[in-house]
Amino acid sequence: MTTKPIEYDYDVAVIGSGPAGQKAAVQAAKAGKKVVLIERDRYLGGACVHRGTIPSKTLRENALRINFMRRNAELAHYKLPEEVEMSVLINRLGQVLMAHDSYMGRQISRNGIEVITGRASFNSAHELEIAKMRGKSQQISAKYFVIATGSFPRNPDNVPVDHEHIFDSDSILSLVYLPKSLTVLGSGVIASEYASIFAALGVEVTMIDKYPRPLGFLDADLSDTFVKGFTTNGGHFWGNTNTTNIYWDGVSHVVTECADGRVVKSEKLMAAAGRIANVTDLRIENAGLELSKQGLIPVDDQLCTTVPHIYAAGDVIGPPSLASASMEQGRRASCNALSIDLGAMNQIIPSGIYAIPELSSVGLSEQQARDKYGDILVGHANFEEVARGQINDIYNGMLKIVCDGDGKKVLGVMIVGEGATELVHIGQMALMNNADVDIFVESIFNFPTLAEAYRVAALAVIGQRA
Repeated sequence: MTTKPIEYDYDVAVIGSGPAGQKAAVQAAKAGKKVVLIERDRYLGGACVHRGTIPSKTLRENALRINFMRRNAELAHYKLPEEVEMSVLINRLGQVLMAHDSYMGRQISRNGIEVITGRASFNSAHELEIAKMRGKSQQISAKYFVIATGSFPRNPDNVPVDHEHIFDSDSILSLVYLPKSLTVLGSGVIASEYASIFAALGVEVTMIDKYPRPLGFLDADLSDTFVKGFTTNGGHFWGNTNTTNIYWDGVSHVVTECADGRVVKSEKLMAAAGRIANVTDLRIENAGLELSKQGLIPVDDQLCTTVPHIYAAGDVIGPPSLASASMEQGRRASCNALSIDLGAMNQIIPSGIYAIPELSSVGLSEQQARDKYGDILVGHANFEEVARGQINDIYNGMLKIVCDGDGKKVLGVMIVGEGATELVHIGQMALMNNADVDIFVESIFNFPTLAEAYRVAALAVIGQRA
């Protein structure tokens, strides 16, 4: 006696339309499957597009322009007027977001993906209930699921976020006016990006953290270069500092009291204490899932959860929490669910930190390489040593190449300075092709370019060979 196969409404249901969800849906559709993409917001793209990456990077670009004009007073006497509206500093944002939404809509449409707008929650391991506007709901079933609902800010209990005076990393861009002073709690990626951006805009910024230096996962020389740029723009970093009390004084300032007795008063405060999986109202327990102690959805190497037909990708599963990595995770989640062999996921993923100055890395850091291999050779190139650095007034920049003990195989590349997130891909290609460091000397780079720093750093490594 044969069992009649269960009929589902869809082959694959993807929850969330951010970088991971979008790629998961498209990949499944290209495999010929019936796919539905569920998004609770009116527009596609998720928090990455509408509340994070694009708005913050738009603000960053204008901060760079303003900072450049300030530093070149001989060319342009520039001063921001009082009470600058944030909308002025994030100009063209609406156009950029609409263009991106239109592009995504066309991509989803031409791949035959159905889009349902509403809030999804699991009724069972194969069934979703989608709550729509005006109290309507829709029931659907699917053979496979990809959860790509992203993350939201983790707010510490002792930080009374009110989104008016005290903000989190999502609501900070809802500021109406550029504040004169800002306290930033934390010194990770998001904290460092916003702290440096606002400092470049002329805001008096104080960044406070319990760790000794910002971006502590990076080598000390990169972190120190970032701090130099941050303080040059007027920022202050208080490391090894714990906060004891944070409150709005009811008049004009947020007061931050520290354990060492120091007190800082600022117009606004932003808390950046990490992010947790956005599974609010998803009722994952009905599907047999539960979060880890870190507040994330656990997955295996195939991006499969503890329930065999449910996969997860992007911020909802935790680090590296990069849009680029999320896109690849989403694509692979669909392929793994549908038994499409893609081989092992390439682990050579570049990271990009869009602070001022930019930071980017790929492969092993110097410390990681020393821990793993012991003897290594390292070559540095300061941007002020190449003509383009002088021309573009980029003195606070550095490129570092980490090689094995013989000074041949490239193990990692780290860059700090404007253009870092673009330059890093040259190092990525070298790592992916298992190239010797000599390739950077044998290659001909355009002149003048910052990319010439690869040759300078490579020669520094070769000069150390036995």
